[in-house]
Amino acid sequence: MNDIAYTGYIAFYLYLVMLLIQWAIATFNKSKQPNAVPGKIDENLSHDSFVFRAHRTFHNTLENSALFVGTVLLAFVLNVQSPIFAICIWTYLVARIVYMTLYYTIATEKNPSPRTYFFLIGVAANIVMLVILALRLI
Repeated sequence: MNDIAYTGYIAFYLYLVMLLIQWAIATFNKSKQPNAVPGKIDENLSHDSFVFRAHRTFHNTLENSALFVGTVLLAFVLNVQSPIFAICIWTYLVARIVYMTLYYTIATEKNPSPRTYFFLIGVAANIVMLVILALRLI
């Protein structure tokens, strides 16, 4: 395996670890709440609540994971060995980590919020990866 593919594997692994960390933060913070019900979040919570922000961070990552995971796994199956593809995986990972950090630390109802820009960087990285895959498939 060459170094380029290996760095992509590392970034993908770290993405999965980040997802596990987000799950743990969301789950354990919610479970500490009075009268916490498994699988439900208090509908009266909003961005001023860390429990809400942790829950939304995790669920937003889950909502976006299907496209990212599918794209990366297809690239691995097709043995894509592109430095640009590997850079995009790392870009996506870093953008999601910054997004997560901003969501945890900034309680705002403002749209766009600072985290929106990092969400968009991740989307752009995923689009570039999809274009690379399309070029590989044709």
